[in-house]
Amino acid sequence: MALLGYMRVSTADQVTDGQRDALLAAGVRDDGQHLFVDHGVSGRLASRPALDRLLAAARHGDTIVVAKLDRLGRSLANLISLFDELGARGVGVRVLDNPVLSTDGTSAQAKLLLGIFGALAEFERALISERTRTGLEAARARGRRGGRPRVTADDPRVIRAKTRHAAGELTPDEIARLEGISVPTLYRWLALEPGPAPV
Repeated sequence: MALLGYMRVSTADQVTDGQRDALLAAGVRDDGQHLFVDHGVSGRLASRPALDRLLAAARHGDTIVVAKLDRLGRSLANLISLFDELGARGVGVRVLDNPVLSTDGTSAQAKLLLGIFGALAEFERALISERTRTGLEAARARGRRGGRPRVTADDPRVIRAKTRHAAGELTPDEIARLEGISVPTLYRWLALEPGPAPV
């Protein structure tokens, strides 16, 4: 039944001193087996290497300790999912700056709050989905379709790209950069049926 501490800072020039002090005061051992840190890693990233190692190391009966809840999750939905996963594995979470959210032990308050947070996250997802659907329906009613506009062979950009490519004076990378497109897009354009000759 180990205490496993996790610290994270979003930029490389930030320091973890405050988080480290709080975790050590809570009983986390200061070594690579018990203390995990992500330096310069945004909380929005799906993969955070130290957190991934911590989650792989956590065993039934262990407790993950964080100084602040926002160090642990990317979003409310992500936090709920993480708490659910850890709870199913028998791993507790201790939040030092907000103990009411700690799930180590049998905290009825934490379960209630996490349930409320989960319902709010689900409500937020439903709202976003509803807004998206409404926006697409309104656009379709006005004759617009989603996605990028289709590029045809007579598009001036396609004609310029084909002309430059045929001249052989520029590399595909240079042509793509001039047109503000990717090289794969350039090759798709070159595969289009020939358009009218450039004027």
